[in-house]
Amino acid sequence: MNTYTARAVPPAVLARLRSVDDAGRPCVPRTADEGGDPLRCCLRLSVPGERIALVSYAPLRRWAAETGAAPGAYDEQGPVFVHAEECGGPAPSEGYPFARPGALRVLRRYDAEGRIAGGRLLELPDDPAEGFDRALTEAFADPAVALVHVRAVEYGCFHFEVRRP
Repeated sequence: MNTYTARAVPPAVLARLRSVDDAGRPCVPRTADEGGDPLRCCLRLSVPGERIALVSYAPLRRWAAETGAAPGAYDEQGPVFVHAEECGGPAPSEGYPFARPGALRVLRRYDAEGRIAGGRLLELPDDPAEGFDRALTEAFADPAVALVHVRAVEYGCFHFEVRRP
């Protein structure tokens, strides 16, 4: 069971991204041939035949707008896969999304201003939930940490966000 909550891209943001992404480009849907693309709208892998899109997303920008933070140069954007149409969001889960033993993740910590407050490389153990729980507990033990972004090492892309409990 997860100690922390993985946050997907919010529905209101998805509605905009499915039109024009955070880089100002129009959404270009396609059909997933093989599946396996990590969908940030519902926090699961795509299956063959689903309509998906690769869009540019700036996750820290949304949090900064909610909190009044000023992340400056840390307000980066990058590619994420989403369903091309509304999908209903994440289903309740017993584990963290996109977690398989041996996968490499970076947990990037941000302070209340939206600046990087540290990071950690995590190789997911045989029990990925336990590994995430330990790494997130370590991150939030620092009172300066307001949120954590979990990213893939291989491509550097954003997987999900975890906010201070």
